[in-house]
Amino acid sequence: MASTLDAELPSKASSRVSAPVVRVRDPRLDFYRGIAMFIILFAHTPGNFFTSWIPARWGFSDATEMFVFCSGMASAIAFGGAFDRAGWRLGTARVGYRVWQVYWAHIGMFVIIAGMLAAIDLAAVSDTVYIGTLNLWRFFSDPGPQLVGLLTLTYVPNYFDILPMYMVVLVMIPLVMALSRVNLWLLAGMSLALWFFAQGALLDWVGLGYLHLSLPAEPWSDRRWFFNPFGWQLVFFTGFAFMRGWIPAPPLNRVLVGLSLVIVLANVPLSNIGVREFGFDWAREWRMENRGWFSKTDFGILRYVQFLALAYLGYAVAGDGGRNLIVTGTGIFARFRATAIRLTTKVGQQSLAVFLFSMVLARFTGFVLDQLGRDVATVTLANLIGMALLVCVAYSVSWFKRQPWRGVPAR
Repeated sequence: MASTLDAELPSKASSRVSAPVVRVRDPRLDFYRGIAMFIILFAHTPGNFFTSWIPARWGFSDATEMFVFCSGMASAIAFGGAFDRAGWRLGTARVGYRVWQVYWAHIGMFVIIAGMLAAIDLAAVSDTVYIGTLNLWRFFSDPGPQLVGLLTLTYVPNYFDILPMYMVVLVMIPLVMALSRVNLWLLAGMSLALWFFAQGALLDWVGLGYLHLSLPAEPWSDRRWFFNPFGWQLVFFTGFAFMRGWIPAPPLNRVLVGLSLVIVLANVPLSNIGVREFGFDWAREWRMENRGWFSKTDFGILRYVQFLALAYLGYAVAGDGGRNLIVTGTGIFARFRATAIRLTTKVGQQSLAVFLFSMVLARFTGFVLDQLGRDVATVTLANLIGMALLVCVAYSVSWFKRQPWRGVPAR
């Protein structure tokens, strides 16, 4: 089967799909993914008042969409290129190797965080039982079955749910590449169909709830994965398709900028901040009655629409090819802006390592804040230290990846 695909699909591609238009890393990709990494750190730090003002509070989408969309774009470069150069079989092997890496990153992150929380509890420095803050009671009370569930991804605690979703979406890439060489409309239809059958509230409304595509998160209840990969694949493969050239880049013009601004601003009255700060109390009831339209678990359609509007505005701000991210000038502001862009981009370039570190750091920072208190100065300092540590991790990982010891002559 694999050899047949390797032999036949490239010839079909020449008549149906143009060659990918992007083969190098886009600076906008790493810059915005770096921003997402900082926001994710804020959002996962317990009791962090920064979380009250992150983009998620202004509309339906949040840093998760940014991270998944940018990961789709990065995957189009890293894995799509492997399919182009080496064929379907070796391209699939390349994806499988990445899934293997992410799988063990997920397991390692769980063990480190669970062990850290258990160590804090054993030290008895607080009245809080920290394994309970992530609802890990069952894991520690009956570890055998839960360890099996952890390794088979049938036990996925909520705090540890994004990497399993990412793995399932990565597994779909070989199928997507195969379908793209047959017909792009067929590929689009498959992605939309998967998204549709992941919409639990919509399927219940039309009487098809029994067809809901989702994965079990724990064997002792009916809880499902918090991030349903069959819904979230839509935003991932949207980014993938843009970077592959299957969807043409939209033109930069005032009409589309204005339309995107209207969509983003129209979401504010329905947002958390709209209810909390601007007194749109009627929106509170609307949100309760229409959760399915912006469900984070199933990736509701309103999240998708608002994110596309935000993504276009980000595309416009960065400029064609990311030219606005290249800062010239020698003034203090220009140097500060250039440094901020450079550091943020470096964080985005090492997103997996930074993400893993940030998830551990967020829980440790929450524990420290429990001991020190959460006044404005302390929380602000904790966030700034956290951002600096993410930058340090990004540069350290980049240094190790270069393997500088290889160039040192033997003594």
